[in-house]
Amino acid sequence: MRKIFICAGWLLLAGRLAAQRVELTMEDTSHTRISKFIYGQFAENLGRCIYDGFWTDSGTKGKGAGTGNIRMDVVNALEKIHIADLRWPGGCYADTYHWKDGIGPQENRPVRVNTTWGMVRDDNSFGTDEFLRLCSLLGCEPYIAGNVGTGTPQEMEDWLEYLNYGGASTWADLRRRNGHAAPYKVSLWGIGNESWGCGGQMTPEYYSDEFRRFSEFCRNYPGTSLKKIASGSNGEDYNWTDVCMKNIPAGDMFAISLHYYTVVNDWSHKGSATDFNEQEYFTGLKKCLHIEELVKRHSAIMDRYDPERKVALAVDEWGIWTDVEPGTNPAFLYQQNSLRDALIAASTLNIFNNHCERVRMANLAQTVNVLQALVLTSGDSMVLTPTYYVFDLYQHHEEATWIPLQFSSPSYRLGDDSIPAINASASRDSSGTVHMTLVNLDPRRKIAIGIPLPSQMTPVGGEIITSGKFNDVNTFRQPDRVRAMPFRGFEKTGSGMQVVMPPMSIVLISLK
Repeated sequence: MRKIFICAGWLLLAGRLAAQRVELTMEDTSHTRISKFIYGQFAENLGRCIYDGFWTDSGTKGKGAGTGNIRMDVVNALEKIHIADLRWPGGCYADTYHWKDGIGPQENRPVRVNTTWGMVRDDNSFGTDEFLRLCSLLGCEPYIAGNVGTGTPQEMEDWLEYLNYGGASTWADLRRRNGHAAPYKVSLWGIGNESWGCGGQMTPEYYSDEFRRFSEFCRNYPGTSLKKIASGSNGEDYNWTDVCMKNIPAGDMFAISLHYYTVVNDWSHKGSATDFNEQEYFTGLKKCLHIEELVKRHSAIMDRYDPERKVALAVDEWGIWTDVEPGTNPAFLYQQNSLRDALIAASTLNIFNNHCERVRMANLAQTVNVLQALVLTSGDSMVLTPTYYVFDLYQHHEEATWIPLQFSSPSYRLGDDSIPAINASASRDSSGTVHMTLVNLDPRRKIAIGIPLPSQMTPVGGEIITSGKFNDVNTFRQPDRVRAMPFRGFEKTGSGMQVVMPPMSIVLISLK
């Protein structure tokens, strides 16, 4: 057992050391792995996420062998951060999507109306085979959400046969004629989405029966074992989790989902993505941190029915949801992405890492041009958001061994309210390197962290994401305002080291 004691403290106020001192203990005794699937993404047929995001009519960014109209500039950017899985076709759209509309020759595909998001024309040019080609180019696993709301068990069974059967059959032979001889071996399979709302307005009792009915016809074809994900709770609906865990046998589920969005004000006026003051900055962070309480309480319910924690909690929609950018289609959910969004992403990922015994899957909403996106596009141009750079830093945690942290954070106070100023997570990778991701939410105060180190361990590098204002963004004219940069704000101090975190910063420290 290895113990590392870290003194996280000495709050710097106007250049002087305050009396506050915080003790942080890192016990490198865990054998729990941080699943790479915590770092998943979400691509719904919504607004410009698929069309004009991943898929472009002009193909100017997508020309190349086997790419079709897939934008390779977007693919290349996402490939660098090693996203684990991509969830598709929704979201709410999943429960109106009929997969047979999106296969075969493009000219034969029916044109539908996207009644879920904006009543816009959908020519189905991006369908199952295009999505699987995209996942192959990204090097990630596909996560398909099946249609329970307007679909049938037969439709879902046919889709899985098309995807995963290697023998001779009508659907498998059609897949071959459509250009893919081998089975796709899709294993991550969602049975419905938000069945309490846009997926059918169901009660948990009714949905759990529907899950069992649909699940019965979701076959494990040779070479592929399905990981079935149940449609779970909306935020604080603990009864939904309780009923589903009680009524669905644990052996039938790989995971049950949880959806939670950071909404600064309320759903009728969510708040601006860029034009916000410190009160809205503070409130956004406070609501972001609330996800830890949700994870703890849903996990406690799951523990009653599944004490061995065989069923994962999949937070497969999360992120900040603001009002759309002025002048854009309100149904397209296009929003800018600021330093505040990066701090929300980093804090949320730290929470997921620290609850990785139960949280073994998560999907940011969404990947391109929708909500808290990693990538924004405009014509042939592309810009990476501050949130993208968080995922770049945090990829070091994927499949690494979690290291528990215990500490008492100094407070970031605003008026009569306060939140913890610091959050953090740590892991050890297969080479023995320890990566610590530290977040300082306070917009004015530096925080110095003293870290006693074992004699054989030394800092080998650091990176930082920060900016001058909490609403700074990357634009197509200024794409590099908020991004990861080398960090040198640490030094060896005898048998340890000291890290000085600037205000509003995300810091990665690597120790070896």
